[in-house]
Amino acid sequence: MDPFTTRLARLAGTISDGGIASRRLTIGRIRNYAPRSDIACAGEPPRAVRVVVSGWACRYKLVPDGRRQILALLLPGDVCDGHDGLDEIDHTIGALSAVVLGEVDPAAYTVAVRTDDRIGQTLRRMVSIEAAIQREWTFNVARRDTREGLAHLFCELYHRLDAIGLVDGGGYAMPLTQIELADALGGTPVHVNRILQVLRRERLLVLTKRRLAIPDLRALEGVALFDPAYLHQYTTAATGMAKS
Repeated sequence: MDPFTTRLARLAGTISDGGIASRRLTIGRIRNYAPRSDIACAGEPPRAVRVVVSGWACRYKLVPDGRRQILALLLPGDVCDGHDGLDEIDHTIGALSAVVLGEVDPAAYTVAVRTDDRIGQTLRRMVSIEAAIQREWTFNVARRDTREGLAHLFCELYHRLDAIGLVDGGGYAMPLTQIELADALGGTPVHVNRILQVLRRERLLVLTKRRLAIPDLRALEGVALFDPAYLHQYTTAATGMAKS
């Protein structure tokens, strides 16, 4: 099952309901994007409902001097930009790794939402969970220190990726650079590097060039004061692993 169908199935409550929803929301055109390329820029009109099929993307905003704040990470199964009636996008969507996107026709999306209550409820739940994640990210930048914030981000990614079958052997692919981690946390690459070394020395993570392993998820969650409840559908599998 593709990641988008997996997410719909979890949110709808059963695999069969998720399958029905995914057939009604057929992914049409497939587009490929190179790492660090822009998918959609602020000010552009929304042209389609885009779903991440594979790879990692992000939402971000820039200030005139080039500083960037990453606002959200978009993983396989996530919707990049819903058809919400806005005239233009107010942020930029960029690829962090090689990304494959599937497009859903906006008209078909609107019809599906209006004519099938299960689809409408499922997508509204998806939007509510994205808002809950955004609140945690705001708290990360505003109140958690860099050690707590990094630990929290790595725990969140573990749970989100585990829910779609992309955690293996207690770890997952990590395409983010130290600059991008700093952009997500509102810090500097130098400070992020320093804290990464601290977490390594504490044996809370093993970070190689393209993979992050978490030897003891519960210990890292303790550092982050992490409560996975805000992820809702992501809790069952990963929390069970954390307690094992």
